[in-house]
Amino acid sequence: MKFLFVFLLTAIAAAAKPAGYDPLAVGKSEVKSVTFELRDTKRKREVPIRVYLPDTKKPAPVILFSHGLGGSRDNNPYLGNHWAGRGYVVVFVQHLGSDEGVWKDERMGNVMTSLKSAASAEAFMDRVKDIPFIIDALDKWNGEKGHDLFGRMDLDHIGMSGHSFGAITTQAMAGQRYVSGKFTYLEKRIDAAVMMSPSLPKRGDADKAFGSITMPCLLLTGTKDDSPIGDNSPEDRLKVFPALTAAPAWQVVFDGATHMDFGQREKGLKKAVLSRYHTATLALTAAFWDAHLKGDKDAKSWLNGAGAKSALAEKDAWEMNSK
Repeated sequence: MKFLFVFLLTAIAAAAKPAGYDPLAVGKSEVKSVTFELRDTKRKREVPIRVYLPDTKKPAPVILFSHGLGGSRDNNPYLGNHWAGRGYVVVFVQHLGSDEGVWKDERMGNVMTSLKSAASAEAFMDRVKDIPFIIDALDKWNGEKGHDLFGRMDLDHIGMSGHSFGAITTQAMAGQRYVSGKFTYLEKRIDAAVMMSPSLPKRGDADKAFGSITMPCLLLTGTKDDSPIGDNSPEDRLKVFPALTAAPAWQVVFDGATHMDFGQREKGLKKAVLSRYHTATLALTAAFWDAHLKGDKDAKSWLNGAGAKSALAEKDAWEMNSK
């Protein structure tokens, strides 16, 4: 059984390598990560981050990642390691109040109650203010001689991604509209967005919420992408993509994938064997970032052609609204 699993991963990786472009290839050097503890004095709020650094001293495009409810900056190292290995500075933001702190010290019977309580409007507002604060901090450090990140970042090319509550945060930064389409938190310094397990708005319709988003978007979900917290069903998640009428957009629906299949369950930052969902996610997101943050024409061709489909299983659904 183990042999078959390893063989499957090898076959997926091989299939995702058409001549001239390989979104799964990474450098030989080991990716390093560093942590920083930031404080937003205006809000009296701590915002911890983990930064994965590529093996280059040249300014690299930046990718921000927002964790799901109950997560942390240490989640999903498979994404941080791969994206940094592809030449990006990757910043994992930890949102206090909706992070692992809401459940770690709770009794088992109280965990779900604590998590549901943390999925609040207040936590959402904290998140949408955390992201501009972090970009401001990165901009400052990029010009600060002696700082670990001095001169390391190309902040004219920023992408953002997130899973679940992190996808909701990413949707907000991408320009989702609220209150019947009248209000937005759009962060104009972000150029492209990847939403893992996207969500419909709690109030109002999808067309008004997402119809004005113009930045390129990649959506990833699964046929079993449900969550015990929140009202979005797997069917609901599929309604976001059609509403992105003004944005170049791509979507994959993994056959059989659950809400948790986008995460990495191993504790800490050690490397782990990846599922077929992880491998395909790495290929698709790397090509998306390369196309829209680096302007790589080969990546765009891979994304729009046979390359992307070759990274998927037969029953996975792949669609695009590429402009």
